[in-house]
Amino acid sequence: MDLRERLTNVFRYVFHDDSITLNDDMTADDIEEWDSLSHVNLLLAIELEFGFEFLQREIQDLENVGALVRIIESKLA
Repeated sequence: MDLRERLTNVFRYVFHDDSITLNDDMTADDIEEWDSLSHVNLLLAIELEFGFEFLQREIQDLENVGALVRIIESKLA
């Protein structure tokens, strides 16, 4: 399973929505249930799935799913 498939599965799990399909421009505005609490849950679930921890500055710089993918790719490189 590639990174995007794994990330999609995390999103689907956190938001309880098997219809979620990620794209790079997607933001919290695109998922109704994506609020501040679910954002924290999402980041924790991503850390668990990929086996790393986000730095505070990385979290602050997140503007969309594409930025999130780039951060994950850099951490896994």
